[in-house]
Amino acid sequence: MRILFDTNVVLDVFLNREPFVEPAARLFDANAHGKLGGLLGATTVTTIYYLLDSNRGSTVAHEKVEVLLQLFDVAGVNRHVLLQAAQSGFADYEDAVLHSAARRAGADGIVTRNAADFSGAALSVHTPRELLTILDHRRD
Repeated sequence: MRILFDTNVVLDVFLNREPFVEPAARLFDANAHGKLGGLLGATTVTTIYYLLDSNRGSTVAHEKVEVLLQLFDVAGVNRHVLLQAAQSGFADYEDAVLHSAARRAGADGIVTRNAADFSGAALSVHTPRELLTILDHRRD
């Protein structure tokens, strides 16, 4: 199962945001152990770097981005993705870009804490806890 991680789920782990960190960290672990194929939107990687650099410095930002790139595949953002996002009807363009990038990368779904932001999605959308339940019930 290939799942694109929304930026907020990654930030929950890196910023240790309670009460969200535990399910998000468990999904990171599931990805690291091959129980799912995690994807990040290319824009998520740049956003994470910017936020970490602003709050924790460039050394931490570089380290965290390197960790992300070791753990996750990256769903590219190109002209096609941006145009599809612009024409998608999503209320939020950033969410539309992630959705379009996920589709183009062959993702099966998206994990986010803000499922309502993806109400028009053509992919399945899960909260971290919902996705953990699905993974717990899968037979490999």
